[in-house]
Amino acid sequence: MTERPATASVIVVSRGRPAHLRLCLLGLMQQDHPAFEVIVVADGAGLAQVQDLGLAAKTCHYEIPNISAARNLGILRAAGEVVAFIDDDAVPEPTWLSRLAAPFADRSVAAAGGFVRGRNGISFQWRAQTVDETGHAAPLDIPRAGATLAGRPGRAIKTEGTNCAFRTDLLCEIGGFDPSYTFYLDETDVNMRLAARGALTAIVPLAQVHHGTAPSGRRRANRAPLTLVDIGASTAVFLRRHATPEVHDAALDRLRLDQRRRLLRHMVAGTLEPRDVRHLQHTLEAGIAEGRVRALPVLAPLPDKGSEPFLPLPDTGPRPGRLFSGWRWQRERLRQQARAARAKGEVATILCLDPGPGFHRMRFLESGIWEQQGGLCGRSEREGPLIRFWRFECRVAAELQRLAELRAMN
Repeated sequence: MTERPATASVIVVSRGRPAHLRLCLLGLMQQDHPAFEVIVVADGAGLAQVQDLGLAAKTCHYEIPNISAARNLGILRAAGEVVAFIDDDAVPEPTWLSRLAAPFADRSVAAAGGFVRGRNGISFQWRAQTVDETGHAAPLDIPRAGATLAGRPGRAIKTEGTNCAFRTDLLCEIGGFDPSYTFYLDETDVNMRLAARGALTAIVPLAQVHHGTAPSGRRRANRAPLTLVDIGASTAVFLRRHATPEVHDAALDRLRLDQRRRLLRHMVAGTLEPRDVRHLQHTLEAGIAEGRVRALPVLAPLPDKGSEPFLPLPDTGPRPGRLFSGWRWQRERLRQQARAARAKGEVATILCLDPGPGFHRMRFLESGIWEQQGGLCGRSEREGPLIRFWRFECRVAAELQRLAELRAMN
C-alpha cells in the first residue's frame, strides 16, 4: 500500500517583482503533488497578481523588506504537515514539490532541499552543500538518488532558500526564521539550529527549480550588486549566533575577500566600474558594523497549525508531458502545438534550436509553456566545450532524456 504523501504548504515571499511572482505561481499550478496549499506574502502589487490569476491561495499583505519576518507570517497561516519555500523569481519543475515532500514520509526527517538550475535550464546554481559555524559552505557529493544526512553542532546540511522544506511542527518549535536576518543566511541559520539537534536533512537532486536571479533593490538584472549591506549584516549576525568570538575576524576577512573577488569579476565583465567597487566595499563594511550591534531576539516557538483550515490548490496532480522540437524559424508553429497540449492539461515543453553555437536559455512563458532556446552546437553545461557538434536528432534525444526524469514526457 502506497503511503499518503504529506500535505504541504508552499510559501512565496514577494516584494517589487509582481511579473516574476506571476510566473512562479503559474508554475505552482502545474505541480503534480495531490495535496498542497499556496501562501503568498507580498506587497500590494504581488497580491494583485494572485487576484488576477484567480488563485485559491492564502495571502498576507507585507511591505517590509525582511524575508525572515515575512516567512514567519506565512508559517502562521500554514496548515500543511510540511512547509516549503520558493523564491518569487524561481519556477518549479512540475515534479518539484512531490519529490521535495516525499522524504517526510520518514518521521525522523526534519528538512529537505533540492537542486537549483540557472538561466540556461541546464547548468546548476546550487547543489548539495554543508555549511559550518562561520557560514562557509562546502560541496557535498551525494548519489543521484539523493541522501538523508544528519547535521551536528557546528556543521549543518545546507538547503537553499529558493528550494527547501521543513516539517512544520518542528520549524514552529524552534521559532521559525530569525528576523535578525532581513536577507541572506536566513535559511542557513535554520539549518544550523536543526543541526545542533542532530536532525536529519534529505537532499533530493530531482526536486528542482529554475532560478532567474531577477533584479531587486539589492542587484541589477545583470546580477551586479547594488548594495552589500544585508550580506555584511547577516554574516555578522550569523557569527554572533553560531561561532565563537575567536573566529569572527578571520571569517569576516574571508567574506571581504570573497566579495572583492566577486566585484572584480563584475568589473572585468563590464557590469561594474572601479568607483562602484569602492562604494560596494563601503556598504559591506557598513553592514558588518550594523550586524555587530543588531538586537538578537530570543526565538520563541511559533503557534503550530492554528485553527485556519488547509486550503488545497485545485486541479493539481500527475499529468502527462509533451516535448515539441524544431528550428528557431519554426517557433510559432511549435508554440501553437504547445498551447494545444496545455489546453488538454499537459505539461508542454518547446526545444527551439538554432544551427549555430548560441548559448542556451530556458524560459517559462506566461502561457504556462516551458521553452528552451539555444544553438544546436552551443555550450550546454558551464564546464563543457564552447562548441560541440551535434546532429539535430541526437540533440533532441539528449534533451528528451534529460527532461524525462523531471517531467512526464511523451
